[in-house]
Amino acid sequence: MWTFRPSINQIIPPTYALQQNYPNPFNPNTMIEYELLFESHATLRIYNVLGQLVRTLIDEVQSERYWSVQWDETDNRGIRMASGIYFYRLEATSTTVPGQATVQVKKMALVR
Repeated sequence: MWTFRPSINQIIPPTYALQQNYPNPFNPNTMIEYELLFESHATLRIYNVLGQLVRTLIDEVQSERYWSVQWDETDNRGIRMASGIYFYRLEATSTTVPGQATVQVKKMALVR
Protein backbone atom coordinates (compact mmCIF):
# COMPACT_ATOMS: atom_id res chain seq x y z
CA MET A 1 0.00 0.00 0.00
CA TRP A 2 2.93 2.40 -0.43
CA THR A 3 2.95 5.22 -2.93
CA PHE A 4 5.40 7.82 -4.10
CA ARG A 5 4.49 11.23 -2.71
CA PRO A 6 4.48 13.67 -5.64
CA SER A 7 6.42 16.84 -5.03
CA ILE A 8 7.45 19.90 -6.99
CA ASN A 9 10.94 19.35 -5.62
CA GLN A 10 11.82 15.77 -6.64
CA ILE A 11 15.33 15.83 -5.15
CA ILE A 12 16.73 13.13 -2.90
CA PRO A 13 15.84 13.85 0.74
CA PRO A 14 18.65 15.32 2.87
CA THR A 15 18.24 12.66 5.58
CA TYR A 16 16.20 9.72 6.76
CA ALA A 17 13.01 11.07 8.33
CA LEU A 18 9.74 9.77 9.73
CA GLN A 19 6.96 12.36 9.74
CA GLN A 20 4.02 12.67 12.12
CA ASN A 21 0.97 10.87 10.76
CA TYR A 22 -2.04 12.90 9.65
CA PRO A 23 -4.69 13.30 10.64
CA ASN A 24 -3.85 12.58 14.26
CA PRO A 25 -6.03 11.55 16.02
CA PHE A 26 -7.59 9.62 13.15
CA ASN A 27 -10.60 7.50 12.19
CA PRO A 28 -10.63 5.39 10.06
CA ASN A 29 -7.46 6.09 8.01
CA THR A 30 -4.20 7.93 8.51
CA MET A 31 -1.22 8.75 6.28
CA ILE A 32 2.37 8.13 7.32
CA GLU A 33 5.16 9.77 5.34
CA TYR A 34 8.85 9.03 5.45
CA GLU A 35 12.00 9.89 3.57
CA LEU A 36 14.84 7.59 2.59
CA LEU A 37 18.26 9.14 2.03
CA PHE A 38 19.62 6.05 0.22
CA GLU A 39 18.18 2.94 -1.38
CA SER A 40 17.30 1.01 1.76
CA HIS A 41 15.62 -2.04 3.15
CA ALA A 42 12.73 -0.35 4.95
CA THR A 43 10.25 -1.73 7.45
CA LEU A 44 7.33 0.27 8.77
CA ARG A 45 5.38 -1.43 11.55
CA ILE A 46 2.51 -0.51 13.86
CA TYR A 47 2.59 -1.53 17.55
CA ASN A 48 0.06 -1.25 20.38
CA VAL A 49 0.90 0.23 23.80
CA LEU A 50 1.98 -3.23 25.04
CA GLY A 51 4.63 -3.35 22.31
CA GLN A 52 2.82 -6.08 20.38
CA LEU A 53 3.07 -5.99 16.60
CA VAL A 54 -0.25 -4.95 15.07
CA ARG A 55 0.55 -4.46 11.40
CA THR A 56 3.51 -4.52 9.04
CA LEU A 57 2.91 -1.89 6.37
CA ILE A 58 6.27 -2.02 4.57
CA ASP A 59 9.03 -4.64 4.50
CA GLU A 60 11.03 -4.26 1.30
CA VAL A 61 13.88 -2.50 -0.46
CA GLN A 62 12.86 0.99 -1.60
CA SER A 63 14.66 3.71 -3.52
CA GLU A 64 15.81 7.00 -2.06
CA ARG A 65 12.90 9.45 -2.12
CA TYR A 66 9.79 10.56 -0.23
CA TRP A 67 7.20 7.83 0.47
CA SER A 68 3.73 7.73 1.99
CA VAL A 69 1.59 4.87 3.16
CA GLN A 70 -1.97 4.72 4.46
CA TRP A 71 -3.00 2.68 7.49
CA ASP A 72 -6.65 1.66 7.56
CA GLU A 73 -6.78 0.79 11.30
CA THR A 74 -6.64 -2.97 10.67
CA ASP A 75 -4.14 -5.51 11.93
CA ASN A 76 -2.26 -8.08 9.82
CA ARG A 77 -5.36 -10.31 9.80
CA GLY A 78 -7.70 -7.52 8.62
CA ILE A 79 -9.37 -7.01 12.01
CA ARG A 80 -10.24 -3.42 12.96
CA MET A 81 -8.32 -2.11 15.95
CA ALA A 82 -9.82 -0.53 19.07
CA SER A 83 -9.49 3.13 19.97
CA GLY A 84 -6.20 3.89 21.63
CA ILE A 85 -2.60 4.92 21.30
CA TYR A 86 -0.43 3.17 18.72
CA PHE A 87 3.21 3.55 17.75
CA TYR A 88 4.72 3.33 14.29
CA ARG A 89 8.36 2.46 13.78
CA LEU A 90 10.52 2.98 10.70
CA GLU A 91 13.69 0.91 10.39
CA ALA A 92 15.79 1.61 7.30
CA THR A 93 19.23 0.28 6.40
CA SER A 94 21.01 1.39 3.25
CA THR A 95 21.67 -1.33 0.70
CA THR A 96 24.31 0.80 -1.05
CA VAL A 97 26.16 2.80 1.65
CA PRO A 98 27.57 0.81 4.58
CA GLY A 99 26.72 2.18 8.02
CA GLN A 100 23.76 4.29 6.91
CA ALA A 101 20.68 3.32 8.92
CA THR A 102 17.92 4.74 11.09
CA VAL A 103 15.29 3.66 13.58
CA GLN A 104 12.55 6.19 14.35
CA VAL A 105 9.31 5.90 16.31
CA LYS A 106 6.24 8.15 16.52
CA LYS A 107 2.96 7.97 18.41
CA MET A 108 -0.59 8.23 17.02
CA ALA A 109 -4.12 8.00 18.36
CA LEU A 110 -7.07 6.08 16.91
CA VAL A 111 -10.37 7.56 18.11
CA ARG A 112 -13.78 6.08 17.32
